[in-house]
Amino acid sequence: MTKINRRFFLKTSTAGLALAATGRTAPSDTLTLGVIGTGGRAQAHLYSVHQYGGAKIAAICDVYDTNLRRSAKVIEGRQGTAPKLYTDYRELLEDKSLDGVITATPHHWHALITVAALEAGKHIYIEKPASHVFAEGRRIVEAAKRNKRIVQHGTQMRSSEVTLAAAKVLKSGILGKIVQSKAWGVEPRRGFPQPVGDSDVPAGLDWETWLGPAPKHAYNRNRHRSWNNYRDYGNGEVGGDGIHDIDMMRWGLGAEEHPVKVSALGSRVHVKGETEFPDNLTVTWLYADGRTAIYENRNFAAYKMHGYDNGNIFYGTEGYMVFSRRGYFQTYLGAKEEKGPGLEGGAGNEAHIANFLDCIKNGRQPRANAETTHLSCGLVHLGEIAFRTGRMISFDPRTEQIKGDKEASAMLDKDHRAPWKFKGA
Repeated sequence: MTKINRRFFLKTSTAGLALAATGRTAPSDTLTLGVIGTGGRAQAHLYSVHQYGGAKIAAICDVYDTNLRRSAKVIEGRQGTAPKLYTDYRELLEDKSLDGVITATPHHWHALITVAALEAGKHIYIEKPASHVFAEGRRIVEAAKRNKRIVQHGTQMRSSEVTLAAAKVLKSGILGKIVQSKAWGVEPRRGFPQPVGDSDVPAGLDWETWLGPAPKHAYNRNRHRSWNNYRDYGNGEVGGDGIHDIDMMRWGLGAEEHPVKVSALGSRVHVKGETEFPDNLTVTWLYADGRTAIYENRNFAAYKMHGYDNGNIFYGTEGYMVFSRRGYFQTYLGAKEEKGPGLEGGAGNEAHIANFLDCIKNGRQPRANAETTHLSCGLVHLGEIAFRTGRMISFDPRTEQIKGDKEASAMLDKDHRAPWKFKGA
């Protein structure tokens, strides 16, 4: 592989600055943050905040007491002071001392919490996907504009050194015009639990609030622990993990608008357990200028593609790039597919949090802002609608409406169970 000189790259690129930000000396103006949802994914964010050196966690919120108190001990051990504890995110958002919040709840809560945080004057880092359904994404964009606050989406490859290096290669024109982009996910480790009956709510869990805007349902262990397998709470593989590769797919294609047509096919060929989603899915998006994007997911396969379980290919008129969020890209040029520039790098977790915190301080837009987020999450939702209806979807990017299909149009939004509704809804 022909590699970019990594030492030179880190010295001369914004990627180097992003990585340096994670080990900086603490500035005098320390940021004060809150965290809503303190489960597994949040632990990585807590670590990244403390690595930043110029921020502290002052408050945390969770409806599960076990997660809440465990995280409080971790935070106090790292920063020397204990955070305030909340079980109601609305009370946390009333804290005027908080500059921003980080949230890592199940998907069905993302947009409601994000909009509420923005309305409370807080900047927010929101785990992916920011929206559970398409219309929620537009609400986030408008709330960010209205309140002049920033949104950073948890698609951390936007801040990875390998992504920033690949961007330079794509912009150089060495691959010609990028006319098609592909994303894939091949993760055979994904398992689906066997069905279990409803049971008593575990001690310390506020199940009613956990359900929140989702339909009322008796406690079920699978719905709690494997919530992304159910449409009431998650988005399946395409939204739970595929959003990372779909975001990079759109980034590599350079598509800064919604598509005009969407089709999707999938099935269940190896499902052994309970899920409301397929174990293989192929989605195709067509843009107004003729460019196309493709997502392929296979949870049944034991093999990878080009050596990676997750990745992308950006097809240009003069060559193509194989890219993976595992920290790799390699270009192939001309009819003989001769190797061009390539790089192995990092995943971007700490740099992405650093980018968010830096932008709070300098007032700039982060790498995965509200508009960027809506465009990428929108691909997930439109693909899911095309799959569920079994029809090609015609979409108007300007009005953000599906043309001539009432059933599909109804899936752009959802009902939120009272009292968990958007302000004014």
